[in-house]
Amino acid sequence: MKTLVITAHPNMSKSKVNKAWTNRLQQEENVTVHDLYSLYPTFEIDAEKEQQQLLEYDRIVFQFPFYWYSSPALLKQWQDSVLTYGFAYGSEGTRLHGKEFMLAISSGGPAEAYQAGGYNHYSISELTKPFQATANLCGMHFLPSFLLQGMMTLTEEKLQESADALAAYVTNSELRRKR
Repeated sequence: MKTLVITAHPNMSKSKVNKAWTNRLQQEENVTVHDLYSLYPTFEIDAEKEQQQLLEYDRIVFQFPFYWYSSPALLKQWQDSVLTYGFAYGSEGTRLHGKEFMLAISSGGPAEAYQAGGYNHYSISELTKPFQATANLCGMHFLPSFLLQGMMTLTEEKLQESADALAAYVTNSELRRKR
């Protein structure tokens, strides 16, 4: 299974979690890490090139820090530019049908903050419904998200454990069967 991990962090060099995740994923066979902010610092996305790249992969992962209950801006711009009518959805937009899609998200707030009665009132699953709806519209199979919450208090050991766990999760070919 070939996996494309699309990372979106506006300052990857200063990132703790996403940088560690990216470095670890780059060690995996059949995983390509695609850093949007290094490729498109001016937000001018080559949609045709991106669409062609998507066709080469079986599993697509969006990796990002949770910003204002969503993704960083460039990932949204990428979606608007690349996942177009006639390519990703619509009567003839079937190019992504059957592909697997998942999210890898880090948040500063702890898991208990993202639940009913918690500080943020909603779960990450509830807050990421637009990504799930996008997968549905595009005919992709939405897989359970990989989450690392409470990264503000993360030790180096736990950070490395999360990077290893993400690599194992992203490359797990049994995920779809377990759904």
